[in-house]
Amino acid sequence: MNPLKGIHHVTAITSSAERIYAFFTHVLGYRLVKKTINQDDINTYHLFFADEEGRAGTDMTFFDFPGSVPAINGTDVIQRTAFRVPDDAALDYWRLRFETYAVVHEPIKTLFGVKTLFFEDFDQQAYALVSDQNDTGVASGQPWKKGPVPDDVAITGLGPVFIRVSRLDRMHQALTDKLKMRAAGQEGTLHRYEMGEGGNGASIIIDDQPGLPKARLGHGAVHHVAFRIEDKTELETWMSHLNVIGANHSGLVDRFYFKSLYTRLYPEILFEFATEGPGFIDDEETVETLGETLALPPRFRPLRDQITTLVRHIDTTRSDQDYIKETKEVLERGKR
Repeated sequence: MNPLKGIHHVTAITSSAERIYAFFTHVLGYRLVKKTINQDDINTYHLFFADEEGRAGTDMTFFDFPGSVPAINGTDVIQRTAFRVPDDAALDYWRLRFETYAVVHEPIKTLFGVKTLFFEDFDQQAYALVSDQNDTGVASGQPWKKGPVPDDVAITGLGPVFIRVSRLDRMHQALTDKLKMRAAGQEGTLHRYEMGEGGNGASIIIDDQPGLPKARLGHGAVHHVAFRIEDKTELETWMSHLNVIGANHSGLVDRFYFKSLYTRLYPEILFEFATEGPGFIDDEETVETLGETLALPPRFRPLRDQITTLVRHIDTTRSDQDYIKETKEVLERGKR
């Protein structure tokens, strides 16, 4: 059984598809690469933000469940999603950018030898930016070339995913014995695990917090994290492995853009295995127009008229727009 290759995607819940689109597009400069529906609930948008071409390992996705309640922070929850930037100097740019756009953030700190900047969005969804300056692990993606953030400081992919737990021993067993990850260090209550080539794009950071109350899922929380595997053959191998260890799972689920397998190897935490492809560039959208139409997998296309009446229109056309690259100098002038 080949090791997991890294983080594939993270899926979270937002209170507003419109606001999360604006936040990722205009503030984070991260590209919307697919505007589609939640395939398990066609009343709900599923938005995918990723690098220039929507590569696996770069996408964070959002459901906007109508009437969702705010999440309650606590333990036994996927607590924070990190994004990769090229180097330490990029974090200085982002600190200025967050100040300019009034984004709540913390001072830059060092975790496991990596410069890190914590921040949050309007739902208090927790994120981090991590520097790739000394990273030698799994490669990241590419910046969104037409976006508002200069390429040399732009977000290029997903970094470590932070999970807060009440039973470190049980999560350690899930990650090492069942998912074949390796322990890679400890700082205080934080424990780092790596898979595949390791590095920022192939890490999980577990926060040991047994004394906190249980978290509650809602908008502002992460729904699940997915791990990268090569193809359907590997997916079936992992399915067999889960059968052998007696773990409940979903079986193969064809999401069209990738194939998936879901399991809970620790209570309350949903893990997904997802294939590298085929990806988001398909018969409906070219690389130039990714994320601009309401894209539907083939099995939902006969229902397009019905779905169009269920989900409100959101204008996500950007191919006819020219963003000004907001350099550090531009941001500083705007603050005067």
